[in-house]
Amino acid sequence: MSLHFTRVGPAPVSERAEQHWVRMRDGIRLATDVYLPAPPDDVRVPTVLVRLPYDKNSRYVYFDEIAARFTARGYAVVVQDVRGKFRSEGQTLPFLREGDDGYDTLDWIVQQAWSDGVVGMFGDSYYGFTQWAAVASEHPALRAIVPRVTTVDFNATTQGCPDAPPGVGRPVWLEGIDYYAHYWVDQGLYEYEPDRSIRPVVEQYEEAFRAIGARSAWFDTLVPHFTDLFPARGRHPYDARPVPVLHCVGWFDNILLPHLRDYLALAARPGWDAVQYLWAGAVDHENYRLADAPATAGTDHAVNPAALDRMLPQYVDPALGFFDVFLKGARPVTELAKVRWELGRAEDGGAWRTSSAWPPPEAVERTFWLARPEDAAGPLPGGALVDSPPETPESESSARWAYDPDDLVPSDVPNSFAYLHSYPDLARTAARDDVLVFSGAALTEPLDLAGPLGLRLHVSGSAPTFDVFVKLLDVGPDGRAHQIARGEVSVRGELAPDEVPVDLGHTGYRVRAGHRLAVLLASSDYPLFLPSSGSEDNPWTTPAAKPSAQTLRTGAARPSRLTVSVLPGRD
Repeated sequence: MSLHFTRVGPAPVSERAEQHWVRMRDGIRLATDVYLPAPPDDVRVPTVLVRLPYDKNSRYVYFDEIAARFTARGYAVVVQDVRGKFRSEGQTLPFLREGDDGYDTLDWIVQQAWSDGVVGMFGDSYYGFTQWAAVASEHPALRAIVPRVTTVDFNATTQGCPDAPPGVGRPVWLEGIDYYAHYWVDQGLYEYEPDRSIRPVVEQYEEAFRAIGARSAWFDTLVPHFTDLFPARGRHPYDARPVPVLHCVGWFDNILLPHLRDYLALAARPGWDAVQYLWAGAVDHENYRLADAPATAGTDHAVNPAALDRMLPQYVDPALGFFDVFLKGARPVTELAKVRWELGRAEDGGAWRTSSAWPPPEAVERTFWLARPEDAAGPLPGGALVDSPPETPESESSARWAYDPDDLVPSDVPNSFAYLHSYPDLARTAARDDVLVFSGAALTEPLDLAGPLGLRLHVSGSAPTFDVFVKLLDVGPDGRAHQIARGEVSVRGELAPDEVPVDLGHTGYRVRAGHRLAVLLASSDYPLFLPSSGSEDNPWTTPAAKPSAQTLRTGAARPSRLTVSVLPGRD
């Protein structure tokens, strides 16, 4: 039975926009929509530029509605299909030409009669990356950017683990590479569901490419052997002329960790440090809010126009305020908070806060030690998270858990970009016998998490390589368990340190009184991540992965532990 797929092409151009064909330096023309403010026509205005691969006219990106909010504030809006996508000409290949094409598009904008020569850029994910590519091009018209839920280097999110010690990497983010097999085949978008039972895993995509009759060239640079082409894209954005940046991150975004890594690197870099701003909300990659999770027919902005209208102010207004300062000069820079961040849900006692830096200077580190590992296999509460470190060598104990490639731990959601759409209860996953879980005592007062989170684990495995997936959970009095943060590492046994670090990113989250913190450990998370081969074989091409067993040790000599950042005291 052949795979079924649907090819999605471009939607009609909005009646509010005028489409232009903008010629690049090599003669390729890019389809470009222009939305202008209301008359008078002789007034030159600043421009907000968006360059994306998802069809500039699609309901998915809703730029007709977004542009209306910018033009009402006196900005021109330019939205462009990037090279090789939807209406634009050229080879369908991500990343490599975005610097030159961004520069040439900026050049075209400043020559238009309605342009005052000042441009900012805006947008999410890949159209956050196109902003960084334009920064690297150093066009003088580019004065500010608002990259949302994105990163400077997307390939590191699928394959890399920066700053990890030898022997510690990251499992391959299969969902991230799956994206290239759907979105970067040709000008359109291909909707299909791979058969996840097929082995080797690479054959799931070979089946799709045979059915489609075309391949994704970028998929072929990543699979089955990763090729890092970042140097081919020219100057690194960090080394470019600094421009003001409003980083917009989501505590439940699957790109949170690399995006905050960009922010923290630039906030510490001379020249860039003075113009770094952060907006951090309790949202995921697709702008679903924790306050509305799980989404309903009434709150799902992807299908409900009224819900979209309610979501747009949160989405657009931070950028409007930022551009009013750095593009128009209509407000003093002193009105901008360096950091504006959300502490969980308002109904839980959380709220929007401001700070001079991230993490908040008042945040302090708190450590919980993993204890009673002999109880960790099985349902919640499992083993313990305790406040005091073990004191004697005799306190050391261990727990084993299995990795069975024929019975993989299933991923929580089919689409982690929209994690809060379903916001699953993980209690059933925690009850599996191939998962370890450790829970703290029920809190007598709220615990406000604000800053970095991480574990130091003493783990070993029977296989040459194995994976460890970690989820930090909020467990309610009713036993339901919801994810706060996650992290994962791939461990190569003979090279790995005795203590393996697992970065869980950052959060702003209130754990309510009566709730517990819990840590969940597993060795698979499929199909979001490529299963380990359990051997030296390539996990993409192995026809039969091998089972293994992992051992966690904790005690005075090997103190496996969770470290969180907390705000002291109560409001």
